[in-house]
Amino acid sequence: MTALTGGFADPAIQSAQGFRVMMQAMARPGTIHDLALAVPPAPLGRAAGTVALLLADPTTPLHLAQCHDAMRDWLAFHAGCPLVGPDRAVLALGRWVDLLPLDRFAIGLPDYPDRSATLIVVLDRLEAQGARLTGPGIRDQARLSLPDIAPFRANRALFPMGLDFILTCGDRIACLPRSTVVEDA
Repeated sequence: MTALTGGFADPAIQSAQGFRVMMQAMARPGTIHDLALAVPPAPLGRAAGTVALLLADPTTPLHLAQCHDAMRDWLAFHAGCPLVGPDRAVLALGRWVDLLPLDRFAIGLPDYPDRSATLIVVLDRLEAQGARLTGPGIRDQARLSLPDIAPFRANRALFPMGLDFILTCGDRIACLPRSTVVEDA
């Protein structure tokens, strides 16, 4: 029964509200935003569930790292997205350690860098401290608590190809597009 509840109560309005918040977060990498429009089954946080509902649909292959039956059923009912392995995923959802290694996901092609995966990462901590971020959309610099710095640096080196990240913790999100330069704290 959990699969039938917790989606958007007013899909048109909440989708528009959610996209606006998510696009602000992507346009301003490293800034933290509240986004809790859905109530997914545990252990998925509200922000991660909301992002999944905003981005997943029947044409968007999703990889669930450490999939729980309740999450699979909830996404099937509310988004109808096909579940696939990491190599075929357009979206991936899971805890950082469960998404590793990152080289399993599509990074795009030189002529089509947009054919890459977006990872929705569930973290225990998301704060405006830690790694130094610079690049497009960031005035001077931003700080963000990242689970590891080396993978994000390696990802940036692939630009214009590479992965995009939506980091979540509870009701909050921050985005880290492939164009962001990540340096030690």
